[in-house]
Amino acid sequence: MRSTTSGWHPSSRVSEQAPGVFLVAGPASNWTVVRDRSGFMLIDSGYPADCPLVLESIRHLGLQPADARAVLITHGHVDHTGAAAHFSGTYGTPILCSPEELAHVQGKEKHQVTFGQVLVRAWRPRVFRWMVHVVKAGALTARPATRARAWDAATLRRLPGRPEAILIPGHTPGNAAVLLPTAGAIAVGDSFASSHPLTRKTGPQMLHRMYHSDPDAALEAIRRLDGVHASVVLPGHGPALRMPLAEALAALRRGETG
Repeated sequence: MRSTTSGWHPSSRVSEQAPGVFLVAGPASNWTVVRDRSGFMLIDSGYPADCPLVLESIRHLGLQPADARAVLITHGHVDHTGAAAHFSGTYGTPILCSPEELAHVQGKEKHQVTFGQVLVRAWRPRVFRWMVHVVKAGALTARPATRARAWDAATLRRLPGRPEAILIPGHTPGNAAVLLPTAGAIAVGDSFASSHPLTRKTGPQMLHRMYHSDPDAALEAIRRLDGVHASVVLPGHGPALRMPLAEALAALRRGETG
């Protein structure tokens, strides 16, 4: 597979944010490669059309996609599950998510912003541009990861980075963050972002309400991250936040109540 996205190259999009933890900035969403002596894994996997870029980013790090020990999915939206079906079907890579999110990732349920929700806002230039990108990125023809399985704590501990899952429902029913305790990093998926094409705002922020299956619950569930220690925050949208998680959460709450 070759990249079909003009101007995208891993040399400018792959950055080591903590030892063995590489954030990859895709055209519209991020994924993370976690590497240690036991091998490597992915956290999330972009849009369907990002699959060549996901493979390219892995090879850029001197790794082979077929060797991925797992793909962890923070939630089942198409901008995070895009390459999962390819990894499962081509390499037999385990696709893992929270038990509460399994039906969504497998394609048996749908918790996605609707076309109608987007259409009524499409008069806004930022929304229209985002909508065009989503269509080009394959969102309407995405293949679910039908072989996905639910993770458990023991399975996660055996993976690179010894990840720990934190359930943060609201964005989707089984939305989760993935803590990498040894590296002091946390991948928060879409629990919150640091930027997004629909807004000029930068820094810790909630996504637009239309993206959440339960917007109020999504904000309330952020409290589950209180007391979690991490010095690097890896969002699904926007650049890494190189600050203590507690500071990121405080800034997020100020922005939501200010």
